[in-house]
Amino acid sequence: MNFWPSLKRLLGHLAPERVRIVFVVLLAIVGIVMSVVGPKILGRGTDILFAGIVGRQLAGKFPPGTTQQQVVDALRAAGQNQLADLVSGLRDLVPGQGIDFGHLAQVLGLAVGLFVLSSIALAIQGRILNVVVQRSIYRLRGEIESKINKLPLSYFDRQTRGELLSRVTNDIDNISQSLQQTLSQLLTSLLTVIGVLIMMFSISPLLSVIALITIPVALGVTTIIGKQSQKRFVQMWRSTGEVNSHVEEAYTGHALVKVFGRRQEVETAFNEKNDELYKAGFGAQFISGMMMPIMMFVGNLNYVVIAVVGGLRVANGQISLGDVQAFIQYSRQFTQPLTQLASMANLLQSGVASAERVFEVLDEEEQTAELQGAMNPTEGRIAFEHVDFSYDPEKPLITDLSLVAEPGQTVAIVGPTGAGKTTLVNLIMRFYELNKGRITLDGVDISTVPRSDLRSKIGMVLQDTWLFHGTIRDNIAYGRPDATEEEILAAAEATYVDRFVHSLPDGYDTVIDEEGSNVSAGEKQLLTIARAFLADPALLILDEATSSVDTRTELLVQQAMARLRSDRTSFVIAHRLSTIRDADVILVMEHGAIVEQGNHDTLLEARGAYYELYNSQFNNAPEEMEEVPETAAIPAG
Repeated sequence: MNFWPSLKRLLGHLAPERVRIVFVVLLAIVGIVMSVVGPKILGRGTDILFAGIVGRQLAGKFPPGTTQQQVVDALRAAGQNQLADLVSGLRDLVPGQGIDFGHLAQVLGLAVGLFVLSSIALAIQGRILNVVVQRSIYRLRGEIESKINKLPLSYFDRQTRGELLSRVTNDIDNISQSLQQTLSQLLTSLLTVIGVLIMMFSISPLLSVIALITIPVALGVTTIIGKQSQKRFVQMWRSTGEVNSHVEEAYTGHALVKVFGRRQEVETAFNEKNDELYKAGFGAQFISGMMMPIMMFVGNLNYVVIAVVGGLRVANGQISLGDVQAFIQYSRQFTQPLTQLASMANLLQSGVASAERVFEVLDEEEQTAELQGAMNPTEGRIAFEHVDFSYDPEKPLITDLSLVAEPGQTVAIVGPTGAGKTTLVNLIMRFYELNKGRITLDGVDISTVPRSDLRSKIGMVLQDTWLFHGTIRDNIAYGRPDATEEEILAAAEATYVDRFVHSLPDGYDTVIDEEGSNVSAGEKQLLTIARAFLADPALLILDEATSSVDTRTELLVQQAMARLRSDRTSFVIAHRLSTIRDADVILVMEHGAIVEQGNHDTLLEARGAYYELYNSQFNNAPEEMEEVPETAAIPAG
């Protein structure tokens, strides 16, 4: 989207490795200088060979001791001007003498030594550059990991997991690969172009000007093709994220996909996204891939022109054969880096496109900064004071909400779906920031203390259970890693986890996979309850904590929860009203507002919203429920 600013920012991540980068540049200069001087020395060897061959052929035509100038004068006097020009251009000619193999061996040995040293220098340079890139990518991964931990929950609400995972994994890997493959070649190619130009001008300014015609052609081709492929690389990595997101969702819910017979629809959606990725990827690679063959064609034309003009100048004695040979080799060295630069454009564009996607995450607005302080609640009194909150500024959810949960009370929150029950406890955890008002814990505004300190005092059991890849013992101890074996077993026994663990082959050492598919939904919920039990929090939040357990186990868990809730303030969200009959306070919420509050008996006597909810569960249906019209019936099939 913004190639040069994004490239500059990406290269800025290499700044901490500036010392190593200096060594990389120095080694590259040394290696390129040696490799560039090599053809010139080889050209000197060619001159020695050619002069020896011509000198031996002149042995029968001129007496021993004849000088080169005398041979040239004699040839001109005989009318052989072209041959005279050729002989005059030979620097090592001794009429009558053959090839000087001793001198030739010295020249070739010097060339081989320079090439060997050049290879060693460039190999060390590549090794150091590899360290530079990998350390920079290591820091970039750390930055994005830290950033994710600082992002508000609202960011994850609008971002699919597959898309975010694609940025954190695929895009960063692509950046690493692009930098690894392009930086070294970019540096050596640029230095090679500079070095070769210097050597070319030292040999023949005329031939150098001819070779320079390649540069504007290369720049023109690179610019035209680069603009066309750049936007396609952006679309390619965007489509990659969409495909990964779709696959992640389909895999996570593959059981439901099969149950509802939606496999065909899922495959169709995948094929559409995959087709978009194919078109974007093919277009980007095809267009950018045209650079190299075009540059090779231009380079070959340049080679032909130099060979023809150089041959004519050798024949006229204006340049030696060895210099022409060296110049032709330099022309190949000159066009090869330009071709490499053109071929690397697609890699660089792909890497920058991925970098922009990573930078989008790094540039997201973070949750409000943490304030210094500490919280040590002694009572557990929670107070909402004129709280306003909404996910969307145009759609108010909670307005001017005030309530108090006294120490040790169990506060149950009930109401229809979307009433704001879970939102209420999310605000206590500071998953979201208030629009207005404040929430206090023992009189301390929770926004004035670090989130980690606040959350360490709160235990939460969600309706959606989460277990990580590890043993059952590790999952129970997740909220309190320093717990002893006895404490873990006590928490498991108190929450009835111990009952089913003994039926597993490895007991508490049973490894749970990422999806928790080797234990039932109810057993997963019991494990999360045991985790909260072990943490021994000052404030307890239960969000439909028993929704996945059977009725018998629910009764047992309710007893464990009663022990867990004793002497601590608890918030319980429940749809099954039978589970919260013993709550000290029941809050009935509708549209983000508390419409009723009291205990179970007083709310039933009031015959209001709670009474209707209660009857809707324990009677078949409210008498006033309207009959569903026939037009609303679900179509067959």
